[in-house]
Amino acid sequence: MAQVAAQSFLEIDQIKEGVLVMKNNSLRGVIMTSSLNFALKSEDEQNAIIYQFQSFLNSLDFSIQVVVQSRRLNITGYLEKLKELEANQTIELLKVQTGEYRKFIEELIAGGSIMAKNFFVVVPFTAIGIPGIKAILSEEQFQRAKSQLWQRLEFIAMGLRRCGLQCALLGTGDLIEFFWSAYHPAEAEVGYHPEIPPELIR
Repeated sequence: MAQVAAQSFLEIDQIKEGVLVMKNNSLRGVIMTSSLNFALKSEDEQNAIIYQFQSFLNSLDFSIQVVVQSRRLNITGYLEKLKELEANQTIELLKVQTGEYRKFIEELIAGGSIMAKNFFVVVPFTAIGIPGIKAILSEEQFQRAKSQLWQRLEFIAMGLRRCGLQCALLGTGDLIEFFWSAYHPAEAEVGYHPEIPPELIR
């Protein structure tokens, strides 16, 4: 049986200038947002947040998608620094203590007890008059659609900030890493992301 590339199953045609261009010529932008420790807020603060978020949702005249990603915390770089520190220790007691601490962290992470949660908002835009699925967006059409998408992204970011959240728009490199991690979760949790060729980041 012939092997089929994973990309053939994706609805994404390309990632360009921080925008997902879908196979049907619609666009997607992705905002990464922080979280709130809602339980630690006072009742008045909780009510204010709920009201603000409700107002934000009611203000939307287009759909959005909220994605929550749970991953084991990747501390590969931290563990490598500990190994280097351990190797360079000149005092034997500190060398042993550093090694024991490193092993403790490795066992803690291996148990899956430390998870990192990331929150994303996916914002779509489909331009009226853009050619159908088999057509290719011209540069002019792409820039027009991208400008409209950017307005939506700014509107979403402003609404989320009013709810007390911090927001960051994912660029091309961030989007590539996001999808690579989504389809390679085991590798993403224990190592480094593959290096992205400069020509793909535009």
